Amino acid sequence: MGLFSKFGKRKEYAIASPMNGTAIPAAEIEDETFASSLLGYTVGIRPADGKVYAPADGTISTLFETHHAIGIETADGVEVLIHVGIDTVSLNGAHFTPRVKEGDSVHTGDLLLEFDGAAIEAAGYKTTTAVIITNADAFGEITAQTGDKTKGAPLLTVQKK
Repeated sequence: MGLFSKFGKRKEYAIASPMNGTAIPAAEIEDETFASSLLGYTVGIRPADGKVYAPADGTISTLFETHHAIGIETADGVEVLIHVGIDTVSLNGAHFTPRVKEGDSVHTGDLLLEFDGAAIEAAGYKTTTAVIITNADAFGEITAQTGDKTKGAPLLTVQKK
């Protein structure tokens, strides 16, 4: 065994909480698509405020025209979709203000998006946010840490296959 063999490539990747709030299991999200993890490994967050931050270093791969959802491909190849609220696509961008655009490079903790949670709820929508690893099949085990979170706190651990 060589001197540097134990310092090989990482075997897991960390995805930080993209917002302040309470992380919940997917099954507790008030939407069947997210609750069933149909789009990939999913965890929910009940936001404490209206800010979404980069959960890892990477590139903005998708910014929905309605600004309610944003995708990031991390530097490690993990594809993360952050979907703010339930059925909020129907708001057609109202109450959402993006702070990045597709193709932007971001670092963990960079502000990606702001939203007015009170206005969204007043319009009849829930603000529960789904954080989805859309390419979960490319990785091994993924685990979530639920409970109270501040932006940047550990949320998901993604194992290499």
